[in-house]
Amino acid sequence: MTESSQPMRVGIIPVTPLQQNCSLLWCTKTMRGALVDPGGDLPKLKQALENTGVALEKILVTHGHLDHCGQAGILAKEMGVPIEGPHEEDRFWIAALNDDGPRWNMEARTFEPDRWLQDGDTVSVGELEIGVVHCPGHTPGHVVFHHAPSKFAMVGDVLFKGGIGRWDFPRGNLEDLVASITGKLWPLGDDVTFVPGHGPISTFGDERRTNPYVSDVALKNGLPV
Repeated sequence: MTESSQPMRVGIIPVTPLQQNCSLLWCTKTMRGALVDPGGDLPKLKQALENTGVALEKILVTHGHLDHCGQAGILAKEMGVPIEGPHEEDRFWIAALNDDGPRWNMEARTFEPDRWLQDGDTVSVGELEIGVVHCPGHTPGHVVFHHAPSKFAMVGDVLFKGGIGRWDFPRGNLEDLVASITGKLWPLGDDVTFVPGHGPISTFGDERRTNPYVSDVALKNGLPV
């Protein structure tokens, strides 16, 4: 979590058998918050809201894979809150959730977001204004949420500590993924800390130095295969 003196705080709550990093973020001034990628384990997420005293204002979704949003529609209906994201290019992934759930032995339900997001949009949470960055490659409609004042981002499955997202899913593309990382995330600043969709947090600067796929040195030797 960020320091309590900051305008935004973030807690990470791993959910589903795939241990997807759902983030609970909130405005420290208003104690209104959002859950980013509530893919499952809804009782655990509701308990986190109760423990922190955060009033859920909305759900944010980075992309349409079931571990990230399979139960977002269920939670939105139960809590009476809207869903914002991802980009509409991921509509086909969300439309497939009813079928994808049984394949993975997970509960998942298709839904219609209240707002599809575009590159350059902002989403509000309490008094926070969070930027939206469209980062295709893992999925065509993947978005990243970036709070510039906190130097903090939630990047879904675009980038990981020591890795990058898979690009072998339908409409995934390696060149698009690398372009999203280097052309859209790196310019946000080396000092930006990010929560990936799975695994530990890192910073963009650390990944530029050490990531075997997208470090500055690695990319001089060509794209990964």
